[in-house]
Amino acid sequence: MTTGGAFIPARTLNEGFHDEIIRPLLTGIPYAAGLLGWGSDVLGYDTARSMDHGWGPRLHVFVDAHEVDRVTRTIESNLPTQYRGYAVQFGSDIQEPIHHLTITTVDAWLKEHLGVLNGRHLTLYDWLVTPQQKLLGVTAGAVYADDGRLQVVRDALRWYPDDLWTWMLACQWSRIEQEEAFVQRTSEVGDELGSRVVAARLTRDLMRLTLLMERVYAPYTKWLGTAFARLGHPDGLDRDLEQALAAGNLPQRERALTAAYEKVAIRHNTLQLTEPIDPAPRPFHDRPAMILGADRFAQACLTAVKDQQLKDLGLIGAIDQFADNTDVLSNPTAYRKLISIYQK
Repeated sequence: MTTGGAFIPARTLNEGFHDEIIRPLLTGIPYAAGLLGWGSDVLGYDTARSMDHGWGPRLHVFVDAHEVDRVTRTIESNLPTQYRGYAVQFGSDIQEPIHHLTITTVDAWLKEHLGVLNGRHLTLYDWLVTPQQKLLGVTAGAVYADDGRLQVVRDALRWYPDDLWTWMLACQWSRIEQEEAFVQRTSEVGDELGSRVVAARLTRDLMRLTLLMERVYAPYTKWLGTAFARLGHPDGLDRDLEQALAAGNLPQRERALTAAYEKVAIRHNTLQLTEPIDPAPRPFHDRPAMILGADRFAQACLTAVKDQQLKDLGLIGAIDQFADNTDVLSNPTAYRKLISIYQK
């Protein structure tokens, strides 16, 4: 348990830690500093519950390579053991890395965090295999000082290149098309549990599609619903998805899902990436199943993609669209091996 007092958001805690402790030690030295990397606190989603482990000051301080040793010695020799009642830990060799201060260069950190050599110029393959949560670790955290070295990277990684984004939209629509008819079919054979599972999968895919449309990186599973809710949904999409999950029978489930489909389809048309597409649900062939026909949206997006290299990949999707394993998505060494999938 933490030894500090009442809950204070990590962004606020670390702002004070930087301004009161770190900034005075770096007078005259160009640097950037921020709360970056992994964790609920980086995303601004931390609550009092977050304090039960690894809670306290946490900063990355970025300097030039030739300044790392000098700055490390300066800070280490002047660092208090506590700040506002929380233990201050130093260095990158601490077993629980959510609770420490690290001095490094931007490029060295990006190599460790993303697995890329240059965060300012990602290749297509870099983009394809880098999980969105990892990109959030760079772009979403609070920055307390910056001489420009960090901002240029955050700007470069703020969102996908337009053609790649359009292709990813096509891939996400394709995921929906692959399963939208299964909600009815599973229920028809008496598999209500299976029907609920498919509805839940489709709900998740619709949430991720909506985040894509809004140009917002999706966080890891714990915070997906929070990120989705913070988009705001004046059209009631969030209520439709809640009703789809709460539905006790197929008619209710299908009615809620088709209402959600139509609203997401209208949002697609608002983007004006393709010619307008009829957003109305429709029967699945001659079966008593109502679907959107999401393949129409997938194909329209794919047609709008200009990069032939992306077109040639088909609709496999970027890493978050086909991988769902934490040991892969959190480990640059593991997920960068997937580049070979795209290069074949």
